[in-house]
Amino acid sequence: MDGFAAVDFGFAREMLQRGIAALYLVAFVSTLNQFRPLLGERGLLPAPELLEWASTSKARKRMLRPTLFTRIRYTDRRLVALCWAGILVAATLIAGIPQLAPPWVPMICFLLLWVGYMSISSIGQTFYGFGWEMLLLEAGFLAAFLGSRNEPPPTFVIVLFWWLVFRLEFGAGMIKIRGGREWRDLTALTYHHETQPMPGPLSRQAHLLPRWFHKGEVLGNHFAQLVVPFFLFAPILGLFVPDASTGSAAEIAAIVGAVAGAIVILTQAWLVLTGNFAWLNWATIVIAFSAIGLPFGAAASPSIPVYWVAITSLVGILYIVLSWPALRNLFAKRQLMNASFNRWQLANAYGAFGTVTKERIEIVVEGTTVADPDAADWREYEFKGKPGDVRRVPRQFAPYHLRLDWLMWFLPLGRSLEDWFTAFLVRLLEADEPTLQMLRHDPFDGERPLWVRAASYRYRFTTREEKRESGAVWVREDRRAVMGPVGLR
Repeated sequence: MDGFAAVDFGFAREMLQRGIAALYLVAFVSTLNQFRPLLGERGLLPAPELLEWASTSKARKRMLRPTLFTRIRYTDRRLVALCWAGILVAATLIAGIPQLAPPWVPMICFLLLWVGYMSISSIGQTFYGFGWEMLLLEAGFLAAFLGSRNEPPPTFVIVLFWWLVFRLEFGAGMIKIRGGREWRDLTALTYHHETQPMPGPLSRQAHLLPRWFHKGEVLGNHFAQLVVPFFLFAPILGLFVPDASTGSAAEIAAIVGAVAGAIVILTQAWLVLTGNFAWLNWATIVIAFSAIGLPFGAAASPSIPVYWVAITSLVGILYIVLSWPALRNLFAKRQLMNASFNRWQLANAYGAFGTVTKERIEIVVEGTTVADPDAADWREYEFKGKPGDVRRVPRQFAPYHLRLDWLMWFLPLGRSLEDWFTAFLVRLLEADEPTLQMLRHDPFDGERPLWVRAASYRYRFTTREEKRESGAVWVREDRRAVMGPVGLR
């Protein structure tokens, strides 16, 4: 680092800009495929109804985060147009085209992605209520100020990315150590691989690893989240320590920061292999590359234009002000998890899995075309990601986000069934095609069922012996009725 210019972080900038743009592309594709049946004009929780409610008073409108759809009327067609625009802008950034222009060009591109996706997530209600939504928004905003290849990356912005990784990792670590006892007695991961929201193809193998390995996983997690993040800031020493020789303190500090970033990347890669957490782990991996100090090509100018120094300095000052609530939250007794302290979702608080569920309860939805539900042959609807058929090996979907499947995991954790689930059952009774397209299998091939019902089962992974005998991946038992047969009147 050399004052305002992070001259050794060209590679980090490339990974950040292209990686964050790729995640935005995934997010817009996910929205394009799922928003209309979930939140569109005929969605389970129609966004137009939310916008109409918000328009009735200024107080209600302020409760809604900024969205273009308070200024232009929402229609499904406009939502599709916004998604395609986001996909195209993200694709150009992945290709590196705007980065060849002056720094204000990629800035505009990333700010367009930020505003566009915030306009969607702001009206996404519970289907967009995940921490990685605000993480993507914050990362996209910061990426707007990384500049172009014409000049070195701004030091201020690189450091802000370290601060983002710190809040993400240290916040998650503090949530865990203050949360369930299982994180303190090192038993959390003896359950987690089996009970996580959406297991992946390797989750069962991870679950069956020895108990001592799971305890080592927890210890490694605590080290990676509670100790390592502090070392991300080591390269800042390069601003104050003269770089006189190969073994200088500045170079050692840069290596320490890079090693810290690499540890974060490796631990997140393990989570990618053993789970399906949408783009949470992928985003963390991309952002952690901000700590890897490697040159990338040669900038057209070794210095940063004065106007760009001024802009990035203002962004840095803004973040110092906005970060105070997030900093206090990290050390607060009642730490908030995945919370935003401003309308623009910048300088947020992050965290996940303060407690780990000890058993897996799945809601299974069934339907029948028989008029008498008591004498019916009930058939199951299959979801794409959530467990259902006990013989089906979980698939890898991340970084793609299956929103309906994720909400189905949360459903049995609540005290009552949510409104969206009732609407979902109605759509099944109507054989609504967009809704059925979100599922893996419709047992009635587009025909309307006369009745649907919901039941819960306790699922667990089969042991190696059970797998050899039955070929099943899951064992399910303890059936309980959740909702009796319901039909359209």
